[in-house]
Amino acid sequence: MKMKKTQSSRDRLEQALARIADPKGEGVRACLTVYAEEARAAAAAADARAAHGVTLGPLDGAIISIKDLFDVAGEKTRAGSKVLAEEAKPAEVDALIVRRLRGSGAVIVAKTNMTEFAYSSIGANPHFGTPGNPADRARIPGGSSSGAAVAAGDGMCEIAIGSDTGGSVRIPAALCGIVGFKPTKRRVPTDGAFPLSFTLDSVGPLAGSVAECADTDAVLAGQEPAPLVPLALDSLRFGLDEGLPLDDLDNHVAAAFAAAIKRLDDAGVRISTEKIAQFDEMNAVLAKGGIPPAEACAIHRDRIARRGAEIDANVRARIERGCAIAAADYVETLRARERLVRALDDRLAMLDALIMPTTPIVAPTIAEVAEQKTFFARHNRLIRNTAIGNFFDLCAISLPLRSSPLPVGLMLIGRHGSDRTLLRIAAAVEKALAD
Repeated sequence: MKMKKTQSSRDRLEQALARIADPKGEGVRACLTVYAEEARAAAAAADARAAHGVTLGPLDGAIISIKDLFDVAGEKTRAGSKVLAEEAKPAEVDALIVRRLRGSGAVIVAKTNMTEFAYSSIGANPHFGTPGNPADRARIPGGSSSGAAVAAGDGMCEIAIGSDTGGSVRIPAALCGIVGFKPTKRRVPTDGAFPLSFTLDSVGPLAGSVAECADTDAVLAGQEPAPLVPLALDSLRFGLDEGLPLDDLDNHVAAAFAAAIKRLDDAGVRISTEKIAQFDEMNAVLAKGGIPPAEACAIHRDRIARRGAEIDANVRARIERGCAIAAADYVETLRARERLVRALDDRLAMLDALIMPTTPIVAPTIAEVAEQKTFFARHNRLIRNTAIGNFFDLCAISLPLRSSPLPVGLMLIGRHGSDRTLLRIAAAVEKALAD
């Protein structure tokens, strides 16, 4: 449910707080901390500025949630973990992106639930509950930014801030039917964000539109927001790799993606079939164990040794596998990645964007992922396409496709550092798919 932007910030905030508090809704599972009084003060200040014709920018008075892994001064940063909720020291200062949001006039309403330590695409959390998907409460929301997607999708906020290490913004955005943007990593600082992978972590927004994501991305990156002018579709060339990204699509995704490709083709986009060898090379490199598992082990191995039984078993299993990766294999993976990032950047020079389904499947049911074997099988499928953007340090955005009874995402991927151009492309695609 969308809020009317013609209403005051305070009125929109009260609607958001009512949805969070609704006992029939997902607020208790989606929002782990609610900043009701602080948010009311921030909304009142935004309304006072508006009454005097003063604005701090497009986020002034916007109702925003932040993922549970961002530091807020005086609070323990849980990162979806009861262990951290008990033993973490309170943060001394707000995370840098939180400071930037406050400085933009944003009204921070809540901290949202997440997969423990941000380490799964499913979005399940055995400690604080798993919020049900807005399209079907029996289905997962996707992760790890699970509460972010549900809060934005259910109108508990207008914009949600998540993190994305292998797809943790774009996967829940796709599964919950909203927009999710992953920037080039260096664009947004991760200072004060509890880490999963020092190498791959990035910070991005989930919202109802590309324009909202663009405005938020500018604030998070410490830049001046500017009007988002869509690019002409008939000037664009998209690359469609018919290998890995299109393998084994479920019927919902296949039909919705095919319909979207036809709409864009009819609108004049030049879509060329590509064979991108670097995708297969990436998988060969990752066969040695990957980057996030080894880095997660470095972050959590002491915690696993001390309190492993209190950590989500699915998360713990992935961290423990990371601890078995040889140091030499980890170093070789990092070196190979540097080479492949350069190679793919050269390969994409003649394309404006890559296009593919965000995920090859729609949201599984919560019951479907109750068993660990099925959990990991669904996780691996959900993260398959999105992980490309992180490994190759690209920017990427997921747009909702409306032609399926269950949410499906269309992903556009841009070259390293081409974030603003990608957002302009996405705005044009969003309009074409909505017409």
